[in-house]
Amino acid sequence: MDNRFAEVLKGEDLKNGLLFAEYLKENDMAINGSEIAYKGKAICYMHLGESDEYPSPWTVWVGGDFSKEHEAVPISDAQKDIAWANVNICSCCGCADAPGNTKVIFGKTFEKLCSSDMAFYKPGGDNLEVLKKLLEMKK
Repeated sequence: MDNRFAEVLKGEDLKNGLLFAEYLKENDMAINGSEIAYKGKAICYMHLGESDEYPSPWTVWVGGDFSKEHEAVPISDAQKDIAWANVNICSCCGCADAPGNTKVIFGKTFEKLCSSDMAFYKPGGDNLEVLKKLLEMKK
């Protein structure tokens, strides 16, 4: 799993990718192609590529309203703000959801969201910590 990150990422992005890979391993999650799975079920999607243009070199998409999940896994207001800052507005890329949907994430309503509600592009620092928190909720 670490090899995929090392083939594509450099510098701080590589460091963050390896931290993420270690997190996945420690939490019994696996990368299966573009899926990140827990107990064989996809809980989010990831793209690793060689371009610096979005969604490359590294993007993780995660969906859900998290209304019940955060009862078992507490999340701070600051972490919610980070999640909300990463909502994935539909760009009419050709998926079935164009021009997007109205969705509620942590009690806040967003319009024109893509099927994957949040997109973490080159996650690091607080964004990486919130991404890990969301995956913990998805488990």
